Amino acid sequence: MRSDMIKKGLERTPHRALLKGTGVPQSQMEKPFIGVATSFTDLIPGHVGMRDLERYIEKGIHSGGGYAFFFGIPGVCDGISMGHKGMHYSLPTRELIADMVESVAEAHRLDGLVLLTNCDKITPGMLMAAARLDIPCIVVTAGPMMSGRGEAGRKYSFVTDTFEAMARYKAGVIDAQELQVCEDNACPGMGSCQGLFTANTMAILTETLGMSLPRCGTALAVSALKRRIAFASGERIVDLVKDNVTPRSILTRAAFENAIRVDLALGGSSNTVLHLLAIAHEAEVELPLETFDILAKETPQLASMNPAGEHFMEDLDTAGGVAGVLMQLGDKIKDNPTVMGLTIKQLAASIANVDETVIRPLSNPVKKEGGIAILSGNIAPKGAVVKQSGVSAAMMNFTGTARCFDSEEAAMAAIMEGKIVAGDCVVIRYEGPKGGPGMREMLAPTAAIMGLGLGDSVALITDGRFSGGTRGPCIGHISPEAAEGGPIALVEEGDRIELDIPGRRLQLLVDDETLAKRRRNWQAPAPKIRTGWLARYAKVVTSANTGAVTSAD
Repeated sequence: MRSDMIKKGLERTPHRALLKGTGVPQSQMEKPFIGVATSFTDLIPGHVGMRDLERYIEKGIHSGGGYAFFFGIPGVCDGISMGHKGMHYSLPTRELIADMVESVAEAHRLDGLVLLTNCDKITPGMLMAAARLDIPCIVVTAGPMMSGRGEAGRKYSFVTDTFEAMARYKAGVIDAQELQVCEDNACPGMGSCQGLFTANTMAILTETLGMSLPRCGTALAVSALKRRIAFASGERIVDLVKDNVTPRSILTRAAFENAIRVDLALGGSSNTVLHLLAIAHEAEVELPLETFDILAKETPQLASMNPAGEHFMEDLDTAGGVAGVLMQLGDKIKDNPTVMGLTIKQLAASIANVDETVIRPLSNPVKKEGGIAILSGNIAPKGAVVKQSGVSAAMMNFTGTARCFDSEEAAMAAIMEGKIVAGDCVVIRYEGPKGGPGMREMLAPTAAIMGLGLGDSVALITDGRFSGGTRGPCIGHISPEAAEGGPIALVEEGDRIELDIPGRRLQLLVDDETLAKRRRNWQAPAPKIRTGWLARYAKVVTSANTGAVTSAD
C-alpha cells in the first residue's frame, strides 16, 4: 500500500507517533488509509448537508476494512459570487481544488480517496485531481435541491425565480410582493440548484463517466438514498484500493464521449465543455473541442429540463436517472468500466423502465440535435460555445448591431437602464480566462435579457462564460479571448454580427482590410487585477477552447 511509506519500518517510528497523536490505534495501522476530501461549508446550499454524508462515508470505509481521514476543500457558490468581484475567483478555484487534493494525498501517501463534492467548480476540480493522481478514487456528489413550492402546485426554480424575476420586476411584469415570494421559495433547503445547471450536469456526468455509484448523480440531497449511496461509496473505495482500480482505467476516451452524449441528450450546461476538456487533459485523453459538435449532430436532445424546459432534477431521478438516459441512447453509448465494477452498458440494462414523458426515446426527441453547439468564424477562429437547447427557433439565425462593453458590469447597467433594444447584439469582452481574470459566469445579464422579454430579439456574445441556468441566444467561450488580441477585441459599436447556429457560424460582418487596420491600432489593456493569486493565475491559464487549464509551460 502507498500508506506503508508512512507507517512501516523502523525509520517510520516518528510518522507512526504522529499518526497515533491523531488517535489512530495500532490495530488500524494495517488497514488502507482512505482520505475523504470534503467540501463542506455553511456558505453553499449544495454543501450544508455534507456533515451528515461524511458520517455515512466514514461508516462505509470502516465497514469495508479501511481507516478514514477527513480533510477540507474550499467551495465557492457561483450564485452568491455572481455579478461582483467574487466571480473572478470561481473558475480558478477549480485549479486550487485539484492542487489541494493532490497535495494532501501525495504528502500523506493515502491509499485511496472518497471525493465528497457538489456544485459548479468543485466537482470538476475533484475529478481533475482523481485523473491526475490516478490512485483509487470514488466521487460522492451531495445531490440536488428539491424544487420550491408555491401556491396552486407551482414549482419554483433558483434561476427563473430570482435572476429572471428581478428583470420582470424592473419591467413591471410582477410586483414587489411576488418578487418576495420568489425569493422566499426559490431555494427551499439543502442541495445543488434544482434545474440542469452546471452543478447537476456535472453530477450526472460524473456518474456517466463511471466515477460515482448508480443514482448518485440524481438522488436528492434530502433523501435516505443519498445516505445509502454515501455508505456504499465508503465501502466500495476499500475494494477499489485492494483491486488497484484507478481513475485512468475508467476515464477513457469512450467514457468522455459517453459523458458528452448524455450532456447533449439532456441539454445540460455549456460549462461542461470547459470541465470535460480539463478533466480529459489531466487523464491524458485527447479530446478536441470539435468532438462536442461532431457528437451533437448525431445525438438528439431527449429531455426538456429546467431552466430551458419543464422538468426538474427530482423528475429526472424518478424517471430513470442517468441509467434511464443511457438506456434511451442505446447503441450510441460505448461500453466502459465503472467504479461499481459493472460496465456502463450493464448499468443501463439494469433499469426496468423509463418514464418517456421525461426521458424520450430516440424516435421521439425534443430536438434532433444535442443541447450544445460549437460555432466558429472570424470573430471566434478557435471556437465558441452555445447552449442551443435554450435558444428559440426564432433566434437560431440572427443578425444584430454590436453594442460593445469591456466588462459585465457595464453591460448589466446598460441592460437594466433600457439601453439595449431589439436587434442588438451585446458584446461583453475582456472577461475570458486571462482578461477577467477567471472567465466570469454571466447569469445576471443573460437572465435580465430574458426577464425583460428580449430573448427573441437580442443576442449576447462574450469571451466569458455562462451559468448552466442561462437560456437564450448567448454565445460564450469565444476563443481567442480579447485579452490575447482575439478578434472580439476589434469589434466596434455599430458593427453587424451574424449568428447562424444551424450552420455553426459566428461572423463579424467587417472586411478583412478594416479588421487589419483595427488590429494595428489595438493595444492590450492593463490587467484588471494585479495582486494576489489571480494575477499569477492570469499568467498561466490557457484559452477556453483548451479547457482554461493552468499550464506548467
